[in-house]
Amino acid sequence: MLHQPDQLDLMFQALADPNRRQMVQRLSEGPASVSELAQPLQMTLSAVVQHLAVLEGAGLVRTQKIGRVRTCQLDAQALRAAERWISERRALWERRFDRLGAFLAEQDLVSKEGDGA
Repeated sequence: MLHQPDQLDLMFQALADPNRRQMVQRLSEGPASVSELAQPLQMTLSAVVQHLAVLEGAGLVRTQKIGRVRTCQLDAQALRAAERWISERRALWERRFDRLGAFLAEQDLVSKEGDGA
């Protein structure tokens, strides 16, 4: 859950990298091992583990090691918190644009009335 702006910053920093976004996309389909996540990426397994550490530190991914296999899972609740933050900003801007549209329509009407139209 997002209780601090710092956590949101970490999430967006983690998602700024295209490889990490690709990992998140894959994990949105279900849990995967580190090897499965590494398969389509052009990087070493060590680099994939480093990227996963960033995603885990941001709260987006949880990992669990069972035997020799580390399984990764997306934390959907964390993504919902980021989505909620974005939605709140979108709603704010939509209200502002609606008010601007109404103001411009009113100005257009006043301008037409002044022209004798």
